[in-house]
Amino acid sequence: MLNKLIESFGKRILILLESFGRIILFFLTGLKNIFIPPFQFAKIIDHTWFIGSKSIFVIVLTGFFTGMVLGLQGYYSLVKVGSEAALGAAVALTLISELGPVFTAIMITARAGSSMAAEIGVMRISEQIDALKTMHINPVRFLFSPRIIAAVISFPLLTALFDVVGIFGGFISGSIMLGINQHIYMDTVIQSIKVHDINGGFYKAFAFAVVTTTICCYRGYYTHLYSGFGARGVSLSTTNAVVQSCICVFVFDYIITFFLV
Repeated sequence: MLNKLIESFGKRILILLESFGRIILFFLTGLKNIFIPPFQFAKIIDHTWFIGSKSIFVIVLTGFFTGMVLGLQGYYSLVKVGSEAALGAAVALTLISELGPVFTAIMITARAGSSMAAEIGVMRISEQIDALKTMHINPVRFLFSPRIIAAVISFPLLTALFDVVGIFGGFISGSIMLGINQHIYMDTVIQSIKVHDINGGFYKAFAFAVVTTTICCYRGYYTHLYSGFGARGVSLSTTNAVVQSCICVFVFDYIITFFLV
């Protein structure tokens, strides 16, 4: 009985190490092919439009209501200690250094990351990826490299948009609805934000762009190894891609915060 448990545990560790090594090689291959001409400008623009431009509405909506909730909750928390004037600083710093990059990454993963995993997964089970190899086209270069460039461009810009809209949402909630002086709110926002805080948010956005895009493309590319063939395999791959990406966002958020604080 003990031997079987040890054997089962050992197999799981080996599978985990194999998967980790495969995803690292997948990422390095895609990264290397970014710098090999001819450059895929048309595909980069197309993926930037899909990941970035088409996510603007959901980012604006999420950012606005996140800011309003922060303004509401922050006001009733700060008023207990007589510090409601600091609401603007609390909303701005929370959004810029933490909630902005994290929520942006999660929303883009839910909208665009799931689509990437499903699209590449369908290409795998329908043997389109094998057809690319037959035509001497590098599938990783063709499918992954343009997407990671597009994500690195889109994530920081959408994070900045989320932050600005969220601060405005906090202004609506705190100043217009709850009566905090508008000038005090904006003044505390301006005085509290430092370059270090903005840079930290962008570092997280860059890291989340790389991590989530790599995981989503990887899960779709290797659908046949983990989830099997057919519609069920693609659905499982897409689900796993989103779940694992979101978990990694929180893990990397802690790691980056630990080194920046």
